[in-house]
Amino acid sequence: MMRRQNNPIWKVKLIFSMFLLILCSSAMAQPGTVDEARMYLDMKQYDKAIDAFDNLYKKDNRNQEIYSGYLDALLAAKEYKKAEGLVNAQIQKNPSSAALTVDMGRVYHESGKEKKAEELYEAALTMLNGDDLLTQLIAKKFTDLERDDYALKTYEQAGLILHNQYLYSGPMARLYFKAGDLDNGIATLLNASRSFYNGGIEEVKTTLLDYLGDDRKKLAKAQKAIIKKINEEPDNPYYSELLTWLYTQKDDWDGALIQVRALDERYKEQGERILDFARYAVKENKNEFALKAYSEVLDKGKEYPFYSTVIHEMLGVKFKILQDKSSFTPEEVNKLADEYKQFLDSFPDYYTFHITQDYATVLARYAGQPEQAIALLEKVIALPAARRDFVGQCKLQLGDYMILVGRIWDASLTYTQVQKEFREDVLGEEARFRDAKLAYFRGDFEWANIQASVLKASTSELIANDALYLSVLITENIPPDSNYVPLERFAYADLLVFQNKYDEAEHILDSISTAFPDHPLADDLLMQRAKIAQKKRDYTKALAYLEKIHQEHGKDVLADDALFTMAEINEKYLDKKEEAGRLYAQLIIEYPGSTYIQLARKKVNELGASISL
Repeated sequence: MMRRQNNPIWKVKLIFSMFLLILCSSAMAQPGTVDEARMYLDMKQYDKAIDAFDNLYKKDNRNQEIYSGYLDALLAAKEYKKAEGLVNAQIQKNPSSAALTVDMGRVYHESGKEKKAEELYEAALTMLNGDDLLTQLIAKKFTDLERDDYALKTYEQAGLILHNQYLYSGPMARLYFKAGDLDNGIATLLNASRSFYNGGIEEVKTTLLDYLGDDRKKLAKAQKAIIKKINEEPDNPYYSELLTWLYTQKDDWDGALIQVRALDERYKEQGERILDFARYAVKENKNEFALKAYSEVLDKGKEYPFYSTVIHEMLGVKFKILQDKSSFTPEEVNKLADEYKQFLDSFPDYYTFHITQDYATVLARYAGQPEQAIALLEKVIALPAARRDFVGQCKLQLGDYMILVGRIWDASLTYTQVQKEFREDVLGEEARFRDAKLAYFRGDFEWANIQASVLKASTSELIANDALYLSVLITENIPPDSNYVPLERFAYADLLVFQNKYDEAEHILDSISTAFPDHPLADDLLMQRAKIAQKKRDYTKALAYLEKIHQEHGKDVLADDALFTMAEINEKYLDKKEEAGRLYAQLIIEYPGSTYIQLARKKVNELGASISL
């Protein structure tokens, strides 16, 4: 959400920023410094660069930054004799330096003396002593010279000296991948399994992702190599774990589950590995596969030590599936509600867990049974074993469902209780906001606005944003003649939407549009219609309303909300990832001050979209 901007101060800031930019860009590097010398080198003014570095070198010939810059300048100017003399002078001070030996090889290479260069590169390798910093320095020098073959030899030599040929498997594999040698890259990377005990498997996964991405052919080649390793070392669990992970990268979750099941049986893990896999599937939003894995653990029977945990987590996944579904039947909802009841009857200790709140949501929001949800929450709140913060959360939920059944005064009292019990807590701020929203529903706009204005400074970004929207909604839709009728009707329609009375709400919205066609509420009316369409799972109609906000009210407060919601609908409910990515990118470009900007950037990266002006 963005604020409407009518303040001309931004123009002053813009002019001042441009002045600073011009001032900074006109400033030159300080004379007699390495920065000045480098500037000349970057500008290809080699004579000036050489003079500048020469003066610096005469003052301090031990400074590596000056020496390196001087060498770069001489080679760029093709002053090979002077470059050779410079390196020789350094070698006389440190004759056993592998780095200087590589530098001299570089001089010979650039002057066309390839044989001498090769001899010096080989000589540099003999100067390695196993020191990791030296190994990394020489390898980098070779890669900077585009001699990855010698960088590989550097790592190999260091491994021999330290009697650990697998020590540098990671960087060696990256060099092979860089050269397009997938076979050697994968084989070398898998050798890193020798160091899996200290976390090497995560490095292997990261490197494979970096270089193989989602290329099916490359992933298949890696899979073949891993299976070969499993056959060679059947007792090494890490290759099997890596294969499981690779299956998930290929989106072959059935294959991954087969592998996990085999590992669980082989190592007699009693279903723990399968349970971990189910949780990983949930994390990756593969809920159906998660349920399949949970079911396998559940089949082990009630004697299984994590039996209740598995059912608990399964219900959480089923609740998530219900929330994300584009449509569902009353039978599906009632079946899930029955499963919750059976679980809590069998394991009453879970009444004080978050699962009870999910159950109440299913009853009130999906099954159309708010009275049963209220009874459930009142029962939980009265339990002595319930944690204080959990009780506070349940009371907030209870207040919401009291509104559903028209118990407005009771809802306000319940919110007030939470405010008093959690004065210095986010829960207290949330209760205060809900009470302000309730006042807005009732038409008490002045009091609601006072509360919302205070909450704009909330430590919770979500509460602050909601409070900001409510405050802007009230402030901008009370005209000078104090005609509250349009806003009162809109607030009542908002209440009806909250109570799931969508048809009645739409009737009220229609009456506002007809009676007040030019009212500033126009974009809010469209957004409310879009919300109702989403609640009804009519995503085509929702997108049409949101697009109208973006097109006709592109500079108003809800424009970025509309664009973000359009992207979410395409991503989550219509499975149009490419269109979703395009919309997220569009939001970043058009509304750089939006509160959604960070999340939009994350989504653009996840969906592989591009941001282009």
